[in-house]
Amino acid sequence: MSNAPHFDIDVPAFWADPYPALARMRREAPIAFVPQLGSTVFTRRDDIFTQEKRIDVFSSHQPAGLMNTLMGHNMMRKDGDAHMKERAAMFPSVSPRTVRDTWIRQFQAHADRILDELAPRGRTDLAKAFALPLSAECLKDITGLTNIRFQDMDAWSQAMIDGIANYSGDKAVEARCHAATAGIDAAIDDMVPVVKKHPNSSILSVLLAAAQPMESVRANIKLAISGGQNEPRDAISGTVWALLTHPDQLALVRAGKAKWLDVFEEYARWIAPIGMSPRRVARHWSYGGVDFEPEDRVFFMFGSANRDEACFARPDDFDITRDTQKSIAFGAGPHYCAGAFASRAMVADVALPSIFKRLNGLRLDHSEPVRIGGWAFRGLLNLPVMWDGAQHS
Repeated sequence: MSNAPHFDIDVPAFWADPYPALARMRREAPIAFVPQLGSTVFTRRDDIFTQEKRIDVFSSHQPAGLMNTLMGHNMMRKDGDAHMKERAAMFPSVSPRTVRDTWIRQFQAHADRILDELAPRGRTDLAKAFALPLSAECLKDITGLTNIRFQDMDAWSQAMIDGIANYSGDKAVEARCHAATAGIDAAIDDMVPVVKKHPNSSILSVLLAAAQPMESVRANIKLAISGGQNEPRDAISGTVWALLTHPDQLALVRAGKAKWLDVFEEYARWIAPIGMSPRRVARHWSYGGVDFEPEDRVFFMFGSANRDEACFARPDDFDITRDTQKSIAFGAGPHYCAGAFASRAMVADVALPSIFKRLNGLRLDHSEPVRIGGWAFRGLLNLPVMWDGAQHS
């Protein structure tokens, strides 16, 4: 049992809004054992930034962890050379050069097509009608699974996310996750001969070209889907909502005083779409007055780190002019998100400028409240909007 101070949370309240409890932890017990999560939780940014890199202590290798048992042993759950080897094999598909030379054109084509269909309507749920299909269509291209529907991509991603956060052992959640991984395996099987005959820049194609074992190919494509759908999906709808509820910030972009990338980086700090990363304690370690024993479970709370008062002035404010260099929305150590370049391009270079260019007078539709939830993964559940007209692309 951890000797960290215990900190109790109300789980439904924490899901609805984790930030008040996290702020109390940063003040009172920055490294705390949370019984309701069965984990020791790190909440301060600098502690997470330094300790995430101690892979000899806080290991990503979690053989009995939910991600391994449900999705296969992917590179996120490996450390050292094993991690770097698989990361290097995948890199050609998500490198800045590939994003610039290949993916961004395809991202823009998807956005234009979706907006062509949406623009005449005058109102929609932008989370479901734009952010979800755009993220999924882009991810189909990146993974190489162009043989599936965007609805399947989103549903499978959500099922895996729910599965790997299923710490209470809900059998229905586990069953949905198994169904999703079986669907992905079938889609991979269908596409293997296609990309072998016609190689491309997709993850499936580059991993096969690198002669990765098939079990590794499957596990890493599932990893890409589990994080690569929800993070940009939630960032797109979240950044639009943030700008519509902070018109002064939108005015800065329209006046050329801030870039769309500034909006994306600040939103990812303010409401980190991936709010937590789990680790397994590999050996005895003492830090911050807390003793860690082998097989203890640790959660690095990125969402808390990005609102750490020691690093960010007025951290609860959405301010696109702030310096976000200390943000760790994409992680801090060797497991820094491999898809960060693609995500930035999708949101900042394509989605945001396209939406605000095409949908005149875009504003919230107050007939339905905006709902937001989650702490391990956090994002808008809906985004009802309306607009006056449309500009042609």
